[in-house]
Amino acid sequence: MRERTRWWLVVSYAAAMAWLEAATVVYLRRLLGRIEPYQPNPMPNDVGLVLTEVTREIATMIMLFAVGGLAGRNWRSRLGYALVAFGVWDILYYVFLKLICGWPKSLFDWDILFLLPLPWWGPVLAPGLIAALMVLGGTLVSQHDSEAEPFWPARWSVGLSALGAVLALYVFMADTLHAARRGEAAIRGVLPIRFNWWLFVPALALMGAPIIELGWRLRSRRDCPVFASANPDPP
Repeated sequence: MRERTRWWLVVSYAAAMAWLEAATVVYLRRLLGRIEPYQPNPMPNDVGLVLTEVTREIATMIMLFAVGGLAGRNWRSRLGYALVAFGVWDILYYVFLKLICGWPKSLFDWDILFLLPLPWWGPVLAPGLIAALMVLGGTLVSQHDSEAEPFWPARWSVGLSALGAVLALYVFMADTLHAARRGEAAIRGVLPIRFNWWLFVPALALMGAPIIELGWRLRSRRDCPVFASANPDPP
């Protein structure tokens, strides 16, 4: 199977999964009477619902990385395909929410992005930008890596990306981290007022370091389109 075909299969899987999750979230939010997450008492008081949501998020991660593991030929391409799946799923999840229920109304609407280890808050645009980086970086690796010519970012760019990820996580959890000292009730009631774009934009730039490095190496190594496979197609 050609790497381009593998890429499209992973994207198709992620798109279908995004629709399924968007539909499920709409059902749950309608039952709870809160399509828009940014409102008083944003977190449900039912401990069972919170636990269900946390395990759903874990199951989502397992599914995305599992499809990457099935699609890739080695650990590098497996991780690359997992990043593609994650990014496509994240972007289309919000697209499908918009189609189904009309939310988000804009890219700057607040959402609860994740619950572990504390709730993450951010405008829809922020995770969308990170997801776009994941799709681009995963595509570069999955389409150009081979055993003969490994295609993976250098340690320095991976380190910069990890630093950017830590900074972004802090931005997403800053309000809940400050509320944590006041207890669980304070965490549940957090409603952020402003998003720290001044820290998030540099964090995003750091996370993009491996993509810049890989793009430069690809340009230097060979003149080929982004989606051309580094592996010879099977007869």
